[in-house]
Amino acid sequence: MNKWSGQDLEKHLESGAIAGGRLMRYAVVSEKGPTSYGAYVPDLPGCVAVGKSAAEVKKLIAEAVPLHLEGLREDGLPIPEPATECEYVEV
Repeated sequence: MNKWSGQDLEKHLESGAIAGGRLMRYAVVSEKGPTSYGAYVPDLPGCVAVGKSAAEVKKLIAEAVPLHLEGLREDGLPIPEPATECEYVEV
């Protein structure tokens, strides 16, 4: 889990990634495709990122979430509460 510090915390407070003084933690699904990596946020339809590497797509989706929330806020739309939970099943 990432720790928010100084500038990061201020940036996310301004962008709406933190609501009501609490950190909002959204699940992210990352997938490896034939030629690239993709990521999306199930609780934020339309919030997606594509990159050439796993590291790049992770960085891009981390930037996309606050921007997506900011856009929702600017459009007067509600900010969806994080609801998706992730688990793995070993077979």
